[in-house]
Amino acid sequence: MSETLWIMRHGQAAPGRPDAERSLTEEGRRESAAMSDWLSRRLADEELPTPRVLASPYRRAQQTATLVAERLGVAIETLPIITPDDPVGPILDWLIDTQEASPGPLLLVSHMPLVGVLTAQLTDGPRALGLGFPTAAIARLESDVFAAGCARLIGLEAPRPR
Repeated sequence: MSETLWIMRHGQAAPGRPDAERSLTEEGRRESAAMSDWLSRRLADEELPTPRVLASPYRRAQQTATLVAERLGVAIETLPIITPDDPVGPILDWLIDTQEASPGPLLLVSHMPLVGVLTAQLTDGPRALGLGFPTAAIARLESDVFAAGCARLIGLEAPRPR
């Protein structure tokens, strides 16, 4: 049975240090809200189940995930292994374990370069270099098992420029 994995990059963030404390800009809040609305409509239009929302512990990802979770009517879960420079291997292991223990759609809210590398490795295999991901963009992947090279990229949607 095919499962759905949504991978989202956080909205535009302000510069600053430490990196984990950077917040969304006003534009980042707007684009994250727009993509939350887009995802909600997509789920309704295609009669897809609502995903669990898991976010990096970094502030900008938590802020983005909050907007999505509120729109979808679900809670946010923090997943510490999806910060910007985390390795993909433990995430792939986590995805397989999670899919076996409690199947269902997932939405991961994270950062570049991780979202690009994770998406590419899931679709193209372990040697994949990564995809470009605009801020607040959402990729939709489907697979029977979320292992390297096993997923299909269904689409990548980004906020519309203003």
